[in-house]
Amino acid sequence: MKDIIVDLEIIYKNNKNIYFRFNNNKLVVTCNRFISKKYILDLIKKNEESLYKMCKHNDKEIENDRFFNYLGEKYTIVFDNTSKSPEFRDDMIFVRDKKTLDKFYQKECNRIFENEVKRISSYFNDIPKFSLKIRKMKTRWGVNNVTKRIITLNSELLKKKPHLLDYVIIHELCHFYEANHSANFWRHVSEYYPDYKGARKELREV
Repeated sequence: MKDIIVDLEIIYKNNKNIYFRFNNNKLVVTCNRFISKKYILDLIKKNEESLYKMCKHNDKEIENDRFFNYLGEKYTIVFDNTSKSPEFRDDMIFVRDKKTLDKFYQKECNRIFENEVKRISSYFNDIPKFSLKIRKMKTRWGVNNVTKRIITLNSELLKKKPHLLDYVIIHELCHFYEANHSANFWRHVSEYYPDYKGARKELREV
């Protein structure tokens, strides 16, 4: 598949259908025992593009299981059941288990995002009081519901460099001045974050 080399494992069962899945760098095919290997290889070739995307998604999941991304840095996760709380050591983070790591991530989101929103909003004049929500979003880094006065930040921003978090906060705060993306809106953004084009480019790349 393209430039990716994977091992192939065929598991024969009494299935009516053929199933594909990736296990690390191995493509596992589960099918009926009467299906020939040639038919399977032809099917793989026919669905090469879809399987390629599936493989890349699998690689991303593997990386997420091995590494902890925090403020633009990547730390190898070391599970240690003697750890009382998550601890950074060089390029590693020692933590008791996955559940503890997830709680730490959410706690850091709340702490860092709230502090940055409070710090940055102090530079803005004539904006209303608003509430902050933090949740994982698939397609947006931030949202400002101007009517309800709620700013929502994507929890994935904790993985990015701090200046990118600052840009998203500024972007959303500027929507209190302009509830659109007009030239006037970007003028407001540039007053608080002159290199906003660079930040937008970084967010598209990471």
